[in-house]
Amino acid sequence: MNNGCICCTVRGDLIRILGNLMRRRDRFDHILIETTGLADPAPVAQTFFVDDEIRSQLRLDAIVTLVDAKHLPQHLDEIKPDGVENEAVEQVAFADRIVMNKVDLVTDREADDLETRLRSVNALAVVHRTAYGKVDLDAILNVGAFDLDRVLEMDPRFLDDTEHQHDQSVTSVGIELDGDLDPTKLNDWLGTLLAEHGVDIFRMKGILALTGDDQRYVFQGVHMLFDAQPDQPWKPGEARTNRLVFIGRNLDRDALTASFTACLAD
Repeated sequence: MNNGCICCTVRGDLIRILGNLMRRRDRFDHILIETTGLADPAPVAQTFFVDDEIRSQLRLDAIVTLVDAKHLPQHLDEIKPDGVENEAVEQVAFADRIVMNKVDLVTDREADDLETRLRSVNALAVVHRTAYGKVDLDAILNVGAFDLDRVLEMDPRFLDDTEHQHDQSVTSVGIELDGDLDPTKLNDWLGTLLAEHGVDIFRMKGILALTGDDQRYVFQGVHMLFDAQPDQPWKPGEARTNRLVFIGRNLDRDALTASFTACLAD
């Protein structure tokens, strides 16, 4: 898809792609649409009702919201400027199924408290507790859970073509850098970055090339938690290019690029 917010600027793009899929010879059992963690689910769901071709050939089965049990509470409590939506609350409110992931990182009491909080926002959604995203697909696919009448009762203007405003302080930064990284410099950089800015870094992921290592490393992080695991080997002749993506609040692109560049091996 073209670059942009799936619930704003590329909604027409979404309609076009769904139309192309329906005109293919091979038939699909399901079409999964994965939005970003900052998307408002309402405009995406509206797509299945406001476009005649899509409405006649596709059925919206369920809105599935993946919840980070470790970090969600702080986002539910965020105070947004007037007119700006809290996407975390919106995603919970519109969910038909909630996958409460990372329960291995919280206590049973914390998990119970969070589920109570989720049910205070959305009492009808079915909650599945998971670790490492392991959930039975039969619990979230072909469940026939989306109920337009329920949504219209919650939001009578659901089908209206209204504008919504995202938090403009939240942006993404992508970095591509050729060369091998010094593991010691990289660890020091990550430690400092997360200590100083972890609360504002919602998501980070990427592929890293470490000096002296023939395998790519896949990097994942949420706030102050991160993990790197060896992946497939670099192919012969393949450029050892590091790719990082950050999503967060008040990110300084130049500072992030400069500090990451300083991690290159001498």
